[in-house]
Amino acid sequence: MDNRYKSISKVLIIIFIANIIIAILKIILGSITNSVSLTADGFHSMSDGFSNIIGLIGIKLASKPVDDNHPYGHKKFETLSTLVIAGMLLWISIKVASESLNRFINPATPEISTQYLLLLILAIGINIFITKYEYRKGVKLKSEILKSDAIHTKSDVYVSIGVLLTMIFIKLGFPPIIDVIVSLAISVIILHAAYEIFIDNCDVLVDKRAVDEDVIKNILHQYSQVEGVHKIRSRGRIDEVFIDMHILTDPNMSIKQSHDMVHSIEERLKVHLEKNVQLVVHLEPLL
Repeated sequence: MDNRYKSISKVLIIIFIANIIIAILKIILGSITNSVSLTADGFHSMSDGFSNIIGLIGIKLASKPVDDNHPYGHKKFETLSTLVIAGMLLWISIKVASESLNRFINPATPEISTQYLLLLILAIGINIFITKYEYRKGVKLKSEILKSDAIHTKSDVYVSIGVLLTMIFIKLGFPPIIDVIVSLAISVIILHAAYEIFIDNCDVLVDKRAVDEDVIKNILHQYSQVEGVHKIRSRGRIDEVFIDMHILTDPNMSIKQSHDMVHSIEERLKVHLEKNVQLVVHLEPLL
């Protein structure tokens, strides 16, 4: 496992421990204060820990080296793991909406205490810190799994904020129906997060174009040996892209000159795109 994957795994382990501590804290306090909603929120927080485990499994598989059956490596296992997280978010969205409708059919006024509100605010603060920390690491390490997992953890923040707002509104005299309205709004927000994760990572699996052709052409125009370029194709992830193209060039160039030119283009693409680039070029003589 290279240093990048080790760093991602380390972040996931730290986040996993934090999520489990928060979940246990909510469940224990919910039992002590006889708060069903706080206990339920604690079990929901457990799902954040499960997504961390999924991420660790995905990273373990993605870090495997190239072999005979996987000449492009195993990195798409990380992408597949993010789709599992998207599925978990979908499930959470449906669950929150279902509970909201149940509360609409069977209305009840939640019990509110200052202690409950303060503990919930503390838990929300910790979760916001976790979400921002994990997302920053995801951007820095160019990790789809960390960014997706951070969005999943953010769903817990939405749920907790929804519970907090409901308690505050009811304490201010609003009718209990506000609980249903806020919860349905939260379920829509979580559903949108699941959709974004799904679309972004499906693009990787179906090999959507990873680099704009004009960006590649602008770099190639810096080489006097290149007389034309066509059939540009690209695919890949936020940390690695595969590019192939046909280049028209001087037929009198030696093999070494052609090799040096292609190698230079690949290195310049790496610097410009700030990611690993694997370039395949089909050279065509300019007649």
